[in-house]
Amino acid sequence: MDAQVQYKSAVKPSLKRSGLMPYGVCKATAPFLHIGALAAVTALSWLIAGQFARTEKATAQMLMFTAYFAVVVALYLVPLTISSPCIMEKKALGPKPAIIGHRGAPMLAPENTLMSFQKAVEQKTYGVQADVVLSYDGVPFLMHDKTLRRTTNVEKVFPELAYEYSSMFNWTDLEKLNAGEWFLQNDPFWTAGSLSRSDYLEAANQSVCKLADMLEVVKDNASVILNFQDLPPAHPYYSTYINITLETILASGIRQQAVMWLPDAERQLVRQIAPGFQQTSGLKLDAHHMKEKGIVKLNLRYTKVTNEDVRDYATANLSVNLYTVNEPWLFSILWCAGVQSVTSDSSHVLRKVPSPIWLMPPDEYRLIWITSDLISFIVIVGVFIFQKWRLGNIRTYNPEQIMLSAAVRRSSRDVKIMKEKLIFSEINNGVENTDELSLCSENGYSNEMVTPTDHRNTKLRMN
Repeated sequence: MDAQVQYKSAVKPSLKRSGLMPYGVCKATAPFLHIGALAAVTALSWLIAGQFARTEKATAQMLMFTAYFAVVVALYLVPLTISSPCIMEKKALGPKPAIIGHRGAPMLAPENTLMSFQKAVEQKTYGVQADVVLSYDGVPFLMHDKTLRRTTNVEKVFPELAYEYSSMFNWTDLEKLNAGEWFLQNDPFWTAGSLSRSDYLEAANQSVCKLADMLEVVKDNASVILNFQDLPPAHPYYSTYINITLETILASGIRQQAVMWLPDAERQLVRQIAPGFQQTSGLKLDAHHMKEKGIVKLNLRYTKVTNEDVRDYATANLSVNLYTVNEPWLFSILWCAGVQSVTSDSSHVLRKVPSPIWLMPPDEYRLIWITSDLISFIVIVGVFIFQKWRLGNIRTYNPEQIMLSAAVRRSSRDVKIMKEKLIFSEINNGVENTDELSLCSENGYSNEMVTPTDHRNTKLRMN
């Protein structure tokens, strides 16, 4: 199968299995997120400048302008706080992290089955991780969950014991269960459809795997990291399961240096019996405490470790294995950070990643940063000038202003009507006067006016 196709089938299930770390996403893609945010804020200037041009109050304009440019300036300076591990010179890049198959190769075969570990060996993984449980009659076998319901057909074979702890079953009963059909039916990684006919049939017939059988497959080809499932107090080997498991490992013939021992219980005893084991801790401890306990490796979830932690542990000659890393982008950022190894469901995908997805020299990033800031600033200034020119003369009114304008317009209309009435009234008065004069003309008095008679002098004046 092509690596790209395998990657597509790996991504979505991994989101459910391990979850994506938002902080990790930001760290890996910080330079690109910064440029995207810069473009968004620059585009927003069109709306901000438009509102600024429409606003009439100087106080409101000042507040709007100050708030927006405070955001812009802060965004311009964000790169000063970016410390993405992939901003580095190529010559400073460390070796590719070793890949450990999580429960074998669970995208290619049912997890914790013999077929799964065989597939991991075929993929040439550095090691495999397995979950060890002790059966009721003292046989170490591999099972992640406390019950058998998810990865076996126990509900069909032993329905009354479906919710019983897997450690409370005898090995003779465990041998009767099928541990592969669930993988084909549920298809947890959407990869079952890509299996060949022979692999499909082999997966369908998988059974619960003994620890001894798994060690036989990997002992000459890979390292192992073993997780131990706690037993219920009622288990007959509750206090001695470490000794039984340790005897099984030593009897397999695997090199002690190839075993990464995780349990804290009886660690000192294990160091005495098997001094070559790589003592590994699942807890985040300081370097001094780890050395006191003889611990040489940490096995942690990738969300629990920072770049500084990785550097500090490396300085103290302590290695770090992180789980569960399925995506090439996450593998790339951990590679840049200097992580020594990762545990993955998609070992067949990650082993084909030749180099980090992106790697940028610091000088190149600074050039991109300064250039993008300058372009953004020029565009924002230009938008503000254009919007001021386009909208500067357009007045905006609030409801009170609209009512006042309406009242003014109404008053003006009334005044106009009154003026028209006066004009018509004067015209009418003029017409009436004309009629009266006409009547006077007919009586012969049109051009004469009678004045009061003075007793001393009476005369008729012509008008």
